[in-house]
Order: sequence, then C-alpha cells, then structure tokens
Amino acid sequence: MVRISKPKTFQAYLDDCHRRYSCAHCRAHLANHDDLISKSFQGSQGRAYLFNSVVNVGCGPAEERVLLTGLHAVADIHCESCKTTLGWKYEQAFESSQKYKEGKYIIELNHMIKDNGWD
Repeated sequence: MVRISKPKTFQAYLDDCHRRYSCAHCRAHLANHDDLISKSFQGSQGRAYLFNSVVNVGCGPAEERVLLTGLHAVADIHCESCKTTLGWKYEQAFESSQKYKEGKYIIELNHMIKDNGWD
C-alpha cells in the first residue's frame, strides 16, 4: 500500500524577501527578523529570543511563574503545525521595569532555525 502524503500547509506564510525564523521540527514560518527585539533571553532549555509578533503559533492558558526577572503571567506557545512547545508569551508583568515584555513572545533557539536570505 502506497501512502500519498499531502504537503504541509501553514496558517501563515511570511514574505520570501525577508530573513525569517522557522520551526526546527517542521519548518513552519514563525517570525520575521524585523520582529526580533532581543537575543539576550534565557528559556527553560537554553538561550531564547524575544519577538514582537509571531505566526503559526498556538497559546495555552496563562499561569503565573517566577522567572529570572521576577513574577510574570505567561502562556506556553506551541507550533500549530507540529505541536512542539516553542517557548511562551508574556501576558502580564508585575514589575514596572518588565512591562515592555507584555504581549511579546519568547522562542527558544533549539526550536527554531534561520530561514531565507541569511547569506
């Protein structure tokens, strides 16, 4: 029996003329390089980047966690295509110096690859 698999389709495709980041597990587009805010973050499994916006990502329920920079309400995020947990979304920061993170996304480096136009 021969199985014919359909090509993967993603909810959103990012513009081919921009450098972008994709899921390391299924290659779904995740973010444009233009949406990168900082490379100086620490995820639960290593280094992570902070993004202003992402695509093809689902969000779990928010919960309060004590992170390196204090108490935050965060929601785990996962790739909508392969369901791999990628990082989290900052829903609320309880310290005024951390408010800039609200609504932003952390994606851990071991779950994404650089894609398109990095030469």
